[in-house]
Amino acid sequence: MALIPMPPAAGAQSPEPPKIEFPCPNYPIKVVGVGADNYREVVLDIVELHAPGFDVEKIQIRDSRNGRFRSITLFITATGPEQLETLHQALRAHELVHMVL
Repeated sequence: MALIPMPPAAGAQSPEPPKIEFPCPNYPIKVVGVGADNYREVVLDIVELHAPGFDVEKIQIRDSRNGRFRSITLFITATGPEQLETLHQALRAHELVHMVL
């Protein structure tokens, strides 16, 4: 069964995503993945390739209740949509990463 999107109600406007001005300092990236011992290093190495010089002091790491998953939130200076897309693709391609927000 396919889902068919409903058209907006009469007079309703579909919300547009917020516009980002580049460069955008403190752009948040949240990466959720396996709570493996090397997960932090893997994520940070990938981010450093695509957004060198991000602030390591601002990193937030949270483990799930049972320790199976780990989320890492970090802040980069986003230079453009191409950089963000490449970074997201590189993170999603790694076997330890489940989701990038």
